[in-house]
Formats: sequence, C-alpha cells, structure tokens
Amino acid sequence: MQINAYDYPPRTLKDAELLFIPSTARRGWVGWDEPHRYAIVYLCSGLLADSSPPAPPDALSRLIGPARAGILALLETPKSTTQLVALTGFGLGTVGNHLKVLLDAGLARRRRAGRSVLYYRTPLGDQTAAAPRR
Repeated sequence: MQINAYDYPPRTLKDAELLFIPSTARRGWVGWDEPHRYAIVYLCSGLLADSSPPAPPDALSRLIGPARAGILALLETPKSTTQLVALTGFGLGTVGNHLKVLLDAGLARRRRAGRSVLYYRTPLGDQTAAAPRR
C-alpha cells in the first residue's frame, strides 16, 4: 500500500499493528512508532462528519422552536436517537422529548432496524420542513 507520493523506503508491516483512525481534520496523515505500531489517520466522511446540518426555515423555528425544527430538518433521512444526539449536541432526554412531540403531531414516525429505532419524517413532516424560507 502506498499512502503518499514521497520517495521514502518501503516499510514492512509484518507482525505490526496497523491502526486506521477517522478524523474530522482537514487532511489525513500517518504516524508510526517503529517497529511494531503504525497508524493511518484519514478523513471521515458521511452524515456525522458533516458539521453543517440543514437549517430549518425561520418560520418553522418560530412556530415549533429552533431545537425541534432542527431535529425535524435532520430527519430528512432516517436517524437513530444516538445519531440525533451526536448531530445536535442535545442530551438523550431532550432529543427523546422533541421526537415524542414530533411523533404525536404526525410529523415523524419510527421503525425498528435491528437493535436501533430509526425516526423519519412523514409526508406531512416533509411538507412542514420544506416551508418557504425568507
């Protein structure tokens, strides 16, 4: 495996520990503690690596509150409570309370996926989250 374009001599990793470490830094790097420990720090990608979740419309934030509107905006794709906690920074209880209100209002539904419960928007939730922006 070649990890960069520098002209360094190859290293043998036989009997060595190789760690893959995700990072949200702007670039990746490698590190080692010869002869038995090596690490590749790489840029993580995907939903939880995105530092700018979608912003809810201002009118929706004023109507149901910015926290609840933000959670509704995040439910564009199904997410677990653990994912919502990680994305919002709110506590598990706070996220759970907001989800209960969204469920009761018919703006969200839930379904089991293995050991997780995933929450997602209903068609009414999609229409509400897509309210015109000012």
